[in-house]
Amino acid sequence: MRSGSIKPGPAIVAILFGFFLASTGMADDIQRFLDSIAGMINSISF
Repeated sequence: MRSGSIKPGPAIVAILFGFFLASTGMADDIQRFLDSIAGMINSISF
């Protein structure tokens, strides 16, 4: 929102969707997926 690339309306919708998604049964699967991506990125040596 600071850079002006996202308006307040869509930002609120994105936040609400995030809270809705976090309360579903898919939250654990999404967390595991994101953790595996973070671990994969962390294992890359430059």
